[in-house]
Amino acid sequence: MTSLDPKAPLVLDTHELGRRPGNQRELTLDVSAPAELGIEVLRVPEGEQIHLELRLEAVMEGVLVTGTAEADLVGECVRCLETIEDEFLVDLQEMYVYDDNRRDQSDEDLDDEVSTLEDDLLDLEPLLRDAVVLALPFQPLCQDDCPGLCTECGARLADDPDHGHEAAIDPRWAGLTALQQDED
Repeated sequence: MTSLDPKAPLVLDTHELGRRPGNQRELTLDVSAPAELGIEVLRVPEGEQIHLELRLEAVMEGVLVTGTAEADLVGECVRCLETIEDEFLVDLQEMYVYDDNRRDQSDEDLDDEVSTLEDDLLDLEPLLRDAVVLALPFQPLCQDDCPGLCTECGARLADDPDHGHEAAIDPRWAGLTALQQDED
């Protein structure tokens, strides 16, 4: 019995490939993005279309999946908080081992990180999630030389490059400044 839903958009059926090495199938899919695909400041919005170009190839140990994923990203610049809209294209490659091969291996040979076919079904979501997160910049910027925000007032420095403030007055001298202004 499998825990995968064969009707889920990122679950693929490999039954027609058979277990004969060399058999392959090419797929082009447009699927909805799962929730939380990305990092905190840059992500693929949930429900956004992801275009997948995949090749599934039967090999001795299982099914090798290779291809690309393409989608739109939204997020914000980490320096100025401006909205970022971009596209990404990421390469995918993963070996899905037949579940009976996995049961034949001893516990010390078993790697918990191995992707497994369950009743000839494979789940692309973990592969897609890992590939997207690893491809995204850790600190996305709206432009490479984004100056950020003013530390005193929060103004966006890219909008006003000549932005500035008068020299700050030491609070210990504020009383004298008030006296000077009274004389004027």
